[in-house]
Amino acid sequence: MAAPLKNQARLGVWLSFLVPAALLGGAYISQYGFGLYPCEMCWWQRYPHFVALAFGGLAVMQMLRGQGGARAFAMLAAASVAVSGLIGGFHAGVEYGWWEGVTACTSAVTPEPGESYLDAIMRAPIVRCDVAPWEMFGVSLAGYNFLISCGAAILTAVLLRRR
Repeated sequence: MAAPLKNQARLGVWLSFLVPAALLGGAYISQYGFGLYPCEMCWWQRYPHFVALAFGGLAVMQMLRGQGGARAFAMLAAASVAVSGLIGGFHAGVEYGWWEGVTACTSAVTPEPGESYLDAIMRAPIVRCDVAPWEMFGVSLAGYNFLISCGAAILTAVLLRRR
């Protein structure tokens, strides 16, 4: 049995799980609740959060069981969150026109009952990577992912450091 984590390390473990869960939840709410379909680079930002959610979940389970490894899993989750944040920073730069992005675009294709896939493709919206579908205070969703993810990754790492 491992030594119990101090309160600040426990907070870091919880952050390693809750931050990617909240950011993925927000992404899916914006997609399915508000029709903001993800572009290719939006999907790239989600993949590290899926990994972080798994590592964060393992960290929380290890912590609650009093077993070792919680800190290591939480640090892996924090690193994954940081990767997503850096991808978000790149994506935000593309949206702001600071540099060129990728040429791939995505679209939600779901045929209605009795409809062909071709008809569904033709009516599907095209989602461009270089256009921010939503902004608040001049910051896009990708920009917020950069700010929140990188900040949370740094905070998690600070909380988990050994004294």
